[in-house]
Amino acid sequence: MTPDIKWLDDPTVFRVGQKPAHSDHQAYRNNDEMAMGQSGYVESLNGNWQFKFAQDPMSRPQDFYQEGFDSKDFDTIKVPQHIEFAGYDQFHYINTLYPWEGHAFRRPAYALDPKDSGAGMFSQANDNHVGAYIKEFTLPPEWKDLPVRVQFAGVEKAMYVWLNGHFLGYAEDSFTPSEFDLTPYLKPGKNKLAVEVFKLSTAAFLEDQDMFRFFGIFRDVTLIAQPKVHVEDLSIEPVPTADLKDGHLSVSARLVGQVAGTKVKLTVQDAAGNQLQSTSQSASDHLTITSQILKNIHLWDNHQPYLYQLVIELDDSQGNLLELIPYQFGFRRIEIHNKVILLNGQRLIINGVNRHEWDCRSGRVITDDDMKFDMRTMLDHHINAVRTCHYPDQVSWYQLCDTHGIYVMAENNLETHGTWQKLGQVEPSYNVPGSLPQWQAAVLDRAKNNYELLKNHPSILFWSLGNESYAGDDIAAMNHYYKSVDPTRLVHYEGVFHNPKYKSHISDVESRMYATPKEIVDYLEHDPQKPFILCEYMHDMGNSLGGMKSYMDLIDKYPMYQGGFIWDFIDQAIEVNDEVTGQKVLRYGGDFDDRPADYEFSGDGLMFADRTPKPAMQEVSYYYGQYK
Repeated sequence: MTPDIKWLDDPTVFRVGQKPAHSDHQAYRNNDEMAMGQSGYVESLNGNWQFKFAQDPMSRPQDFYQEGFDSKDFDTIKVPQHIEFAGYDQFHYINTLYPWEGHAFRRPAYALDPKDSGAGMFSQANDNHVGAYIKEFTLPPEWKDLPVRVQFAGVEKAMYVWLNGHFLGYAEDSFTPSEFDLTPYLKPGKNKLAVEVFKLSTAAFLEDQDMFRFFGIFRDVTLIAQPKVHVEDLSIEPVPTADLKDGHLSVSARLVGQVAGTKVKLTVQDAAGNQLQSTSQSASDHLTITSQILKNIHLWDNHQPYLYQLVIELDDSQGNLLELIPYQFGFRRIEIHNKVILLNGQRLIINGVNRHEWDCRSGRVITDDDMKFDMRTMLDHHINAVRTCHYPDQVSWYQLCDTHGIYVMAENNLETHGTWQKLGQVEPSYNVPGSLPQWQAAVLDRAKNNYELLKNHPSILFWSLGNESYAGDDIAAMNHYYKSVDPTRLVHYEGVFHNPKYKSHISDVESRMYATPKEIVDYLEHDPQKPFILCEYMHDMGNSLGGMKSYMDLIDKYPMYQGGFIWDFIDQAIEVNDEVTGQKVLRYGGDFDDRPADYEFSGDGLMFADRTPKPAMQEVSYYYGQYK
């Protein structure tokens, strides 16, 4: 397999050599590890890496991935970290436009001409900065002869990966994990992992989110070993009975390795640790275990986020433990009945927020403490739902939502705002993905990545197809994909509002942004076909959260009005030392001489970027508290 820089220009190439997407379960070697939450099958590669920045592809270091390459002139960078925060590139905030507007002319490949492949658009671009990373590592001795992979939890925008001079693969989709098999090229002693990250590729057209535009390795990098038999993928399906009193549990698993002779044991415990069921059987490559009915189940919801514990144990033919996999799950039913969304038979009311991952000192490189603070803030202010705008979050966030009962609208990593809206007007002449066949596989891959990674989380009630990407056959295909793999959840998409001919086969809900109360009433009183959700409303910039009561009053009057998600939870601003006063200050878009910019438009959260609540949080707490 030979890498090709032309992949950056080609929307049909977005994953090469990657392992298939799979569930986010964690494997442990024994009960002690499982109890501590520290797996001996995992080793972090976070920390200092060698690094070289290049202004463009033409000036990037050649052959840096080779074993004999002399990297003495490389710098050092932290991983995870945005390259901009390491001082190599300019901070840049932009909302609707693409960051190159006014500097370079670009139109998506095939969007205006079926013969226009976009050749050279990014692979020969003067503004396509490049980061070359090198990390040396030595495997733990106990991993000898075990298969080993590397997982990149998040890299913007496109990356090529090598081990010991051998090319492993290529990845886009910045916000879902990319995994590569290291096993064929590992050697005793030191191993050299090399990663080349490009700021721009065709993925940039699909990731036009309202946020600071960064690049680099910004989430964890992890080595993962697996025993001779391993659960590669896990699907948990807890389904309540029609009367919501009992529950059926079905567990499917895909096993890899030397499966013959392996025994599988599945145990179910309640929240107190009491064993409810246990079953054993011989393993197979594709395994399904259907438990007996669980009587008198506890349902999962915002008020009582009750979680059961599943443990899968793999033993070899001699009875030796190979791996343990724990996973918490919950019973709940989300459905539409008489055009009203019901959760566990009761009308669902969404007291929601949109939430970017953000820290004013590190951008989208956030910590567990950041996430725990955000969760406490939501609970303290009666926020019961979050839309992961506009990409999948770190998996730890979904676990927190499971545990604390926060409803999740799990959004795909997709926004193409600048291809269909210009100067505020709908103008989709070169919209992607639209109905372009060359772009469909890429967005379907993003849908699959989102689903496979997160499918077992009870907190996820909606799959969201993305944000502000208009509508066409490709997004309709995403909707069809989710319906085919997961009938237990609803599908959301707002962009179909701008192309209503697709309304009949995209989105289970009527979703709008910033509709006035009068416009919502007009919809609800004129033969509405779907329940109504505001996926964005209030837009908390300055004092703009006033008037929230007029929205909340609709909840009591119209059962089909299900609430909405405030834009947004936290400001995007960066803490710097002021050159004049020496004081720490927060700076927003445009404050870094970034052009084009949308300036203080990045400051529209319920909290300042340092997580200090704004006065608007009081109004949110008051009104949401009435419908908790």
